[in-house]
Amino acid sequence: MNRRHPQTLETLTIDGLPEEAVPHFEAALQTVCPTVGYFKDDPTDTWGLEAVRETGVGDEELLPALVLASALSGIEMPELKRAPVEAEGWLARTVQAFPEQEIGARVLIRPSHVPNPVTYGRTVLRLDAGLAFGSGEHGSTRGCLIGFEGMAHRRPRRILDLGTGSGILAMAAAKRLHRKVLATDIEPWSVRIAAENARMNGLRNLLEARLADGWRHRGVRAGTYDLVFANILARPLCAMAKSLSDHLAPGGTAILAGLLGTQVRMVLAAHRRAGMVLERRIDQGAWSALVLRKR
Repeated sequence: MNRRHPQTLETLTIDGLPEEAVPHFEAALQTVCPTVGYFKDDPTDTWGLEAVRETGVGDEELLPALVLASALSGIEMPELKRAPVEAEGWLARTVQAFPEQEIGARVLIRPSHVPNPVTYGRTVLRLDAGLAFGSGEHGSTRGCLIGFEGMAHRRPRRILDLGTGSGILAMAAAKRLHRKVLATDIEPWSVRIAAENARMNGLRNLLEARLADGWRHRGVRAGTYDLVFANILARPLCAMAKSLSDHLAPGGTAILAGLLGTQVRMVLAAHRRAGMVLERRIDQGAWSALVLRKR
């Protein structure tokens, strides 16, 4: 964003969602919004989503995405509230709201606006919020990083990050293991941001950010992997379970996330049918991550 000529931004808000609808509407907003947050309203036991985008950008894509989210959730189309916000004010609030984060025992997310001293005993990732999905604050991302921490001693060699977003999981693996990582996403914006984040963290030669539609991409299908991250959504995870198993080396590990606790049984059943076993489940608030191994 141009700080001298701030763009006009708007906040999009959806309230009153049942828990099972949250991933669908989060995905819908992510089609046009570079940052999406969620929160729970305890008195009503419902969820809300809040996203920021340039005013009016992507309206032609947003409506079909919301219609699809409503259909998948089995609920009527909720009200989409819009409110203007100046870019400078939003950027300032984002900086203030994104301090250093310690995740598990080994990872430290450090935004670029704070000093960067040498920190021993942790994998330090320089990362700013609001650029692409994955700043370490979301329960799904945290669950994946904790899951990776628990299996990193196996030192997997061939690593794939499907739906990389900001590149945070790929960078954590590349920096901790000093291995090359293939990081893919279907969004050009995410691929560019992941590459920029890799350069900021001195990982340009270890992280390859590639535009790819999952296992449909020939270059992704060509590999066999010892570790696969897939922080996506529950239904796509189920749909790609066999492809994941087919391209995972014997004894290889998959770390899956983007699913609510209520969706674990469905995702786990699909991957068990594909020949995988549950090694660990990590819950972070309403979100769950699964660490699976191929028999």
